[in-house]
Amino acid sequence: MSVDVSPSENSAQKSGWKKELWDWTKTVVVSFAIVMLLHLFVFNLSTVEGHSMEPTLHEKEWLFINKLVYLFEQPKFGDIVILEDPMSPAGEQELLVKRIIGVPGDRLEIYNKQLYRNGDLVEETYVDSVIEDLDFMPIQLEKGGYFVMGDNRHARASKDSRIFGTIQKSMIRGRAEFIIWPFGQFKVL
Repeated sequence: MSVDVSPSENSAQKSGWKKELWDWTKTVVVSFAIVMLLHLFVFNLSTVEGHSMEPTLHEKEWLFINKLVYLFEQPKFGDIVILEDPMSPAGEQELLVKRIIGVPGDRLEIYNKQLYRNGDLVEETYVDSVIEDLDFMPIQLEKGGYFVMGDNRHARASKDSRIFGTIQKSMIRGRAEFIIWPFGQFKVL
């Protein structure tokens, strides 16, 4: 038994197939555009490189970065942020992950291997050692200046504001909200 397909039915099948392919193509293009816009302006995924934020963050962990948060609020003491490396060579853009230790107007000092903020000892529950690097005299953070440090307080373990000085809010790309990978390490920061 054979089935004959008339030319008009064959043409309709081809037309239906082309329409479905066009619909799929539009869906994929629009979805890609939305994801790219979200990635550029709303969130980002960032991979931890190095050991400067241990014990809080470990190498190769993936972080969910909120890029919008600082449009609506100011960075706060204790926030873990992604920032532009002030020491990157011209034309290169390297990023760092650090914790905000001082905000505009704060007075900071490292004395006897401990951090003091506005004269008060900072209880740093997120570190596993005293500050092994040299003490530094009190500094007063200027308007718009933020002081960042890595959580790894072992000697020379972190390139941070102790080396490159204060940073401006414009250098902060976003706040790390979660560790999302590996799944067993998922946590809110």
